[in-house]
Amino acid sequence: MNRQNDTYKTIAEPCVGTYKEKGSKFLAYAFPIKDAAEAKQHVQQLKKEHFDARHHSYAYRIGLHGEQWRANDDGEPSSTAGKPILGQLLSSDLTNVLVVVVRYFGGIQLGVPGLIHAYRSATADALSHAQIIIETETEYLTFTFPYEALNSIMKLLKEEECDVISQKFDTECILKIAVPKSKTAAWQQRLEKLSGVLVR
Repeated sequence: MNRQNDTYKTIAEPCVGTYKEKGSKFLAYAFPIKDAAEAKQHVQQLKKEHFDARHHSYAYRIGLHGEQWRANDDGEPSSTAGKPILGQLLSSDLTNVLVVVVRYFGGIQLGVPGLIHAYRSATADALSHAQIIIETETEYLTFTFPYEALNSIMKLLKEEECDVISQKFDTECILKIAVPKSKTAAWQQRLEKLSGVLVR
Protein backbone atom coordinates (compact mmCIF):
# COMPACT_ATOMS: atom_id res chain seq x y z
CA MET A 1 0.00 0.00 0.00
CA ASN A 2 1.50 3.33 -1.03
CA ARG A 3 1.27 5.95 1.66
CA GLN A 4 2.82 9.36 2.12
CA ASN A 5 6.19 9.13 3.83
CA ASP A 6 4.87 10.79 7.00
CA THR A 7 1.93 8.42 7.58
CA TYR A 8 1.90 5.10 9.40
CA LYS A 9 -0.53 2.31 10.30
CA THR A 10 -1.44 1.69 13.91
CA ILE A 11 -4.42 0.53 15.97
CA ALA A 12 -7.16 2.81 17.28
CA GLU A 13 -7.69 1.16 20.65
CA PRO A 14 -6.70 -1.87 22.76
CA CYS A 15 -7.94 -5.29 21.67
CA VAL A 16 -7.63 -8.90 22.83
CA GLY A 17 -7.11 -12.29 21.19
CA THR A 18 -6.81 -15.87 22.42
CA TYR A 19 -5.31 -19.20 21.40
CA LYS A 20 -5.46 -22.58 23.16
CA GLU A 21 -3.18 -25.56 22.61
CA LYS A 22 -2.89 -28.78 24.70
CA GLY A 23 -4.23 -27.12 27.83
CA SER A 24 -2.07 -24.01 27.52
CA LYS A 25 -3.97 -20.77 27.15
CA PHE A 26 -2.48 -17.76 25.37
CA LEU A 27 -4.12 -14.35 25.91
CA ALA A 28 -2.88 -11.62 23.56
CA TYR A 29 -3.34 -7.96 24.46
CA ALA A 30 -2.62 -5.29 21.82
CA PHE A 31 -2.23 -1.62 22.76
CA PRO A 32 -1.61 1.58 20.81
CA ILE A 33 1.49 3.22 22.37
CA LYS A 34 3.66 6.31 21.84
CA ASP A 35 6.90 5.28 23.55
CA ALA A 36 8.79 2.51 25.37
CA ALA A 37 7.79 3.86 28.81
CA GLU A 38 4.12 3.39 27.93
CA ALA A 39 4.87 -0.16 26.74
CA LYS A 40 6.60 -0.93 30.05
CA GLN A 41 3.56 0.32 32.02
CA HIS A 42 1.20 -1.97 30.10
CA VAL A 43 3.51 -4.99 30.61
CA GLN A 44 3.79 -4.31 34.35
CA GLN A 45 0.02 -3.88 34.66
CA LEU A 46 -0.64 -7.22 32.93
CA LYS A 47 1.92 -8.94 35.14
CA LYS A 48 -0.06 -7.70 38.15
CA GLU A 49 -3.41 -8.74 36.66
CA HIS A 50 -2.10 -12.14 35.56
CA PHE A 51 0.35 -12.75 38.42
CA ASP A 52 -0.37 -16.49 38.29
CA ALA A 53 0.55 -16.85 34.60
CA ARG A 54 3.81 -18.56 33.60
CA HIS A 55 4.96 -16.07 30.94
CA HIS A 56 4.23 -12.50 29.81
CA SER A 57 6.03 -12.32 26.47
CA TYR A 58 5.79 -9.21 24.34
CA ALA A 59 6.97 -7.21 21.35
CA TYR A 60 6.50 -3.64 20.19
CA ARG A 61 7.34 -1.32 17.32
CA ILE A 62 7.56 2.46 17.73
CA GLY A 63 8.28 5.26 15.29
CA LEU A 64 7.24 6.23 11.79
CA HIS A 65 8.98 3.19 10.26
CA GLY A 66 8.97 1.03 13.39
CA GLU A 67 12.66 1.83 13.85
CA GLN A 68 12.46 1.35 17.63
CA TRP A 69 11.46 -2.19 18.52
CA ARG A 70 11.83 -4.90 21.13
CA ALA A 71 10.95 -8.58 21.43
CA ASN A 72 10.99 -10.32 24.83
CA ASP A 73 10.52 -14.07 25.38
CA ASP A 74 10.05 -13.74 29.18
CA GLY A 75 11.51 -17.15 29.98
CA GLU A 76 10.28 -19.05 26.93
CA PRO A 77 12.98 -20.72 24.77
CA SER A 78 14.88 -18.11 22.73
CA SER A 79 12.94 -16.62 19.80
CA THR A 80 9.81 -18.73 20.39
CA ALA A 81 7.61 -15.92 21.78
CA GLY A 82 8.83 -12.33 21.27
CA LYS A 83 9.90 -12.82 17.66
CA PRO A 84 6.65 -14.46 16.47
CA ILE A 85 4.73 -11.58 18.10
CA LEU A 86 6.99 -9.04 16.42
CA GLY A 87 6.62 -10.91 13.13
CA GLN A 88 2.87 -10.31 13.18
CA LEU A 89 3.39 -6.57 13.73
CA LEU A 90 5.81 -6.52 10.80
CA SER A 91 3.54 -8.51 8.47
CA SER A 92 0.63 -6.19 9.33
CA ASP A 93 2.92 -3.16 8.82
CA LEU A 94 1.88 -1.75 12.21
CA THR A 95 3.86 0.61 14.42
CA ASN A 96 3.28 2.39 17.73
CA VAL A 97 1.79 -0.91 18.87
CA LEU A 98 2.60 -3.25 21.76
CA VAL A 99 1.37 -6.85 21.97
CA VAL A 100 1.71 -8.81 25.22
CA VAL A 101 0.86 -12.50 25.21
CA VAL A 102 0.10 -13.99 28.61
CA ARG A 103 0.55 -17.77 28.81
CA TYR A 104 -1.09 -20.08 31.29
CA PHE A 105 0.80 -23.38 31.13
CA GLY A 106 -1.37 -26.44 30.59
CA GLY A 107 1.12 -29.06 31.77
CA ILE A 108 2.11 -30.33 28.31
CA GLN A 109 5.24 -29.06 26.55
CA LEU A 110 4.48 -27.65 23.10
CA GLY A 111 8.02 -27.73 21.71
CA VAL A 112 9.67 -24.94 19.77
CA PRO A 113 7.46 -25.12 16.62
CA GLY A 114 4.35 -25.36 18.79
CA LEU A 115 5.31 -22.31 20.84
CA ILE A 116 6.09 -20.23 17.76
CA HIS A 117 2.74 -21.18 16.24
CA ALA A 118 0.86 -20.44 19.47
CA TYR A 119 2.36 -16.98 20.05
CA ARG A 120 1.92 -16.09 16.39
CA SER A 121 -1.71 -17.28 16.37
CA ALA A 122 -2.67 -15.47 19.60
CA THR A 123 -1.18 -12.23 18.26
CA ALA A 124 -2.89 -12.65 14.88
CA ASP A 125 -6.22 -13.20 16.65
CA ALA A 126 -5.82 -9.98 18.68
CA LEU A 127 -4.85 -7.94 15.60
CA SER A 128 -7.80 -9.38 13.65
CA HIS A 129 -10.05 -7.57 16.14
CA ALA A 130 -8.15 -4.29 15.86
CA GLN A 131 -9.41 -1.18 14.13
CA ILE A 132 -6.49 -0.26 11.86
CA ILE A 133 -6.04 3.47 11.32
CA ILE A 134 -3.59 5.61 9.38
CA GLU A 135 -1.96 8.41 11.36
CA THR A 136 0.24 11.27 10.18
CA GLU A 137 3.49 12.09 11.94
CA THR A 138 3.28 15.80 12.68
CA GLU A 139 5.48 18.58 13.99
CA TYR A 140 4.43 21.79 15.70
CA LEU A 141 5.26 25.27 14.46
CA THR A 142 4.70 28.34 16.61
CA PHE A 143 4.96 31.77 15.02
CA THR A 144 4.12 35.39 15.73
CA PHE A 145 2.89 38.01 13.29
CA PRO A 146 1.34 41.49 13.28
CA TYR A 147 -2.45 41.71 13.14
CA GLU A 148 -2.25 43.19 9.62
CA ALA A 149 -0.86 39.88 8.34
CA LEU A 150 -3.82 37.88 9.66
CA ASN A 151 -5.64 37.61 6.31
CA SER A 152 -2.52 36.33 4.54
CA ILE A 153 -1.91 33.76 7.28
CA MET A 154 -5.52 32.53 7.26
CA LYS A 155 -5.44 32.17 3.49
CA LEU A 156 -2.31 30.05 3.77
CA LEU A 157 -3.87 27.86 6.48
CA LYS A 158 -6.92 27.22 4.26
CA GLU A 159 -4.75 26.23 1.29
CA GLU A 160 -2.61 23.68 3.15
CA GLU A 161 -3.23 20.70 5.42
CA CYS A 162 -2.69 21.73 9.02
CA ASP A 163 -4.44 21.84 12.36
CA VAL A 164 -4.48 24.93 14.54
CA ILE A 165 -3.46 23.88 18.07
CA SER A 166 -3.69 27.27 19.78
CA GLN A 167 -4.19 30.89 18.76
CA LYS A 168 -4.02 34.34 20.29
CA PHE A 169 -5.06 37.41 18.32
CA ASP A 170 -3.93 40.76 19.73
CA THR A 171 -1.65 43.57 18.59
CA GLU A 172 0.81 40.72 18.11
CA CYS A 173 -0.76 37.42 17.08
CA ILE A 174 0.52 33.96 18.02
CA LEU A 175 -0.42 30.72 16.30
CA LYS A 176 0.64 27.15 16.98
CA ILE A 177 -0.08 24.69 14.19
CA ALA A 178 0.51 20.98 13.55
CA VAL A 179 1.81 20.14 10.08
CA PRO A 180 2.83 16.85 8.42
CA LYS A 181 6.51 16.28 9.24
CA SER A 182 7.48 16.04 5.57
CA LYS A 183 6.09 19.54 4.96
CA THR A 184 7.62 21.30 7.99
CA ALA A 185 10.53 22.91 6.13
CA ALA A 186 8.29 24.10 3.27
CA TRP A 187 5.82 25.55 5.77
CA GLN A 188 8.58 27.41 7.59
CA GLN A 189 9.86 28.90 4.34
CA ARG A 190 6.39 30.06 3.26
CA LEU A 191 5.71 31.65 6.64
CA GLU A 192 9.04 33.46 6.76
CA LYS A 193 8.36 35.00 3.34
CA LEU A 194 5.34 36.80 4.78
CA SER A 195 6.05 40.26 6.14
CA GLY A 196 6.46 40.47 9.89
CA VAL A 197 6.15 36.71 10.54
CA LEU A 198 8.60 35.24 13.02
CA VAL A 199 8.79 31.44 13.42
CA ARG A 200 9.93 30.51 16.92
